[in-house]
Amino acid sequence: MNNLSWVGSEEDFVDERDVRWVNRLAVGRFGGNSSAGQTKNEDGCIIWQNEDWEFAAILDAHKSAESAKLVIDTLEQHKEDFVEILEMKDSLDFKYLEVKLLEIFQSEKFLDKCRRVTGETACLIVVRKANYVWWFSVGDCLAYVLHQDLIALNQFQLNQRQFFEWIGQVNTFGQAVPCYTSGTRELRRGNNLILLTTDGLVECPGEPFSDPSNLVAALNEKELDEGISQLLMEIERQNVRDSTTIIAWNVEVEKEGSIPSNHFG
Repeated sequence: MNNLSWVGSEEDFVDERDVRWVNRLAVGRFGGNSSAGQTKNEDGCIIWQNEDWEFAAILDAHKSAESAKLVIDTLEQHKEDFVEILEMKDSLDFKYLEVKLLEIFQSEKFLDKCRRVTGETACLIVVRKANYVWWFSVGDCLAYVLHQDLIALNQFQLNQRQFFEWIGQVNTFGQAVPCYTSGTRELRRGNNLILLTTDGLVECPGEPFSDPSNLVAALNEKELDEGISQLLMEIERQNVRDSTTIIAWNVEVEKEGSIPSNHFG
């Protein structure tokens, strides 16, 4: 299986941990503990991939899963457009992705659908091609790139969380000026672990993974699915209510990353 499209209203995973491989990407889902009051899952995710790239999105809605489902369905409807951009030969210009997303999210058709849903969702999209990673973020989902060079300098997180941005009933793309963040990073030589997660992982009781170094320790020297299982087991043990969705994959880079000009003297 190379692709995955899921929303929590289809299968909620309340009191259930689900960790699986989607080809070379590992996905972990936990709907939260019913003993803590959880009754539903409003997360969602998408995975597309081929030999040269990965496209992953996670969503964290509230009030209902309708907004997450709307965004997932909309992205799926435009999948061919995104794949065409990602498979452009000799091009690594991620701006084409951003232009396409803005075209979709600012269209009157999409805005009208947003007005009709109950609730709103955070949305984080991360794309890897060659030795670069690009992200597009609305709201408070988290993306990490974990590499020994970056960890040594306490650099873990790719994006900054924003707590007052959503897509849906309250919609940043319906404002006079849409608010979102996007960016591109060069991956380092060697193994890079890209990890996306909804906020249940970092906001659970006791906050075992609010410090990214604890995340690194939990994943270190384990198969990725095993590491994700450990993360979900720990937040379940802490009686987390909020649902958590994780997508992670390793990228091995042969090309040397940028280094400062005074590095050798």
